[in-house]
Amino acid sequence: MIKIGITGGIGSGKSTVCRVFSLLGVAVYDSDSQARRLMESDREVVRRIETLFGEGVYRDGMLDRKALSGKIFGDSSLREKLNAIVHPAVEADFLRWAERQQGPYVLEEAAILFESGAWRRMDAVVTVTAPEAVRIRRACLRDRCDEAAVRARMAAQIDERERIARADYVIRNDGREPVIARILELHEIFSRL
Repeated sequence: MIKIGITGGIGSGKSTVCRVFSLLGVAVYDSDSQARRLMESDREVVRRIETLFGEGVYRDGMLDRKALSGKIFGDSSLREKLNAIVHPAVEADFLRWAERQQGPYVLEEAAILFESGAWRRMDAVVTVTAPEAVRIRRACLRDRCDEAAVRARMAAQIDERERIARADYVIRNDGREPVIARILELHEIFSRL
């Protein structure tokens, strides 16, 4: 199965692009939502998170995301330890999922595709990009937060220029270039890989 990674910074529109691919019949794995699922349903992941952060990080079997965020915010060492638990679990889950899919290729949507190392298992990587001001506006509207909160999240991701340089393909979601036409072009390319 051909595996295509799709990434982009906060507010770039990667989820919207993935919805269009799914309308074309392409199976899309949302790494962020699957990571959240695994952090509550995978017994080994839960055990390791409890060992790292204490049993109080789960309440009634549900991960207390606010408490977890409070523990890792500003502590890169703890965040790296959490990522060392979650990223391999997501990778294994994605690979199992991909083997069950039909069609010429699958997509893995991941905001931190490069940061997590997931790009290494992809046959190609697509970056969805938009100007910073557009991304900030979109994220503020979507998440009902202020610009400072969005900028803080942007600071935790790799630089947009680096993300573009490392991608095999780029979709510019800036309102100027025809996004649907680009998606259809890439769908044709990926269907022939």
